[in-house]
Amino acid sequence: MKKLTVLAFASALLFTACNDKKETVKDAQEVAEKSGDAYNVDLATSNVNWKAFHKGGFAPRWGTINLKSGEITVADDAVTSGDFVIDMTTLKVDPASVTEADKKPADLEGHLKNEDFFNVTKNPTSDFKITSVTDLAGDLPKDAVAGANKTVSGNLTLLGKTVNVSFPAKVTVAEGKAGVEAKFTVNRADWGIKFGTDETDPAEWMISKDIEIGINVNATK
Repeated sequence: MKKLTVLAFASALLFTACNDKKETVKDAQEVAEKSGDAYNVDLATSNVNWKAFHKGGFAPRWGTINLKSGEITVADDAVTSGDFVIDMTTLKVDPASVTEADKKPADLEGHLKNEDFFNVTKNPTSDFKITSVTDLAGDLPKDAVAGANKTVSGNLTLLGKTVNVSFPAKVTVAEGKAGVEAKFTVNRADWGIKFGTDETDPAEWMISKDIEIGINVNATK
């Protein structure tokens, strides 16, 4: 598979903000203290979805990645903290997103997982740790999930680099269950992820830095 084609998909899995729909991006912050009751994440019903593009939004690719473990704490019917481990080895490319006859989803998955990109042998997991959950204020970004009521901030670590990102989310707590649902756009460059030697290299400028991320986390007391 040609290098340029493969690189178009390698941006697919990185969390944090960009363009006119910017989320707040900061250096790593102090992780929220665990307080209240512990809720275990239901790995069977929780998931992360990703969608990446060539420049201009052309030829999108999308897929999923699983959580390895996770815990949410709840006090007074409010989420106070959360700690999630992302299983990088479960990265999947949806076959429906690969329409070209000469390309195969399995080939793309292999390239994303090898040492050219996420090197899952060396980095089998990433993690996200909540630093704060606050009431949502201001206008919603147009790509926010319906019913968003909170701003969730947390430290996301990928390939050894930690960045704090904030995004609107629908956070619910009721009858011994807690949920966090979010949809937002991220920028792979916030972790220094780029392809080619510089911005003028076709391997870099042919790929959009914008990544759409969908999160659906369910936890039970």
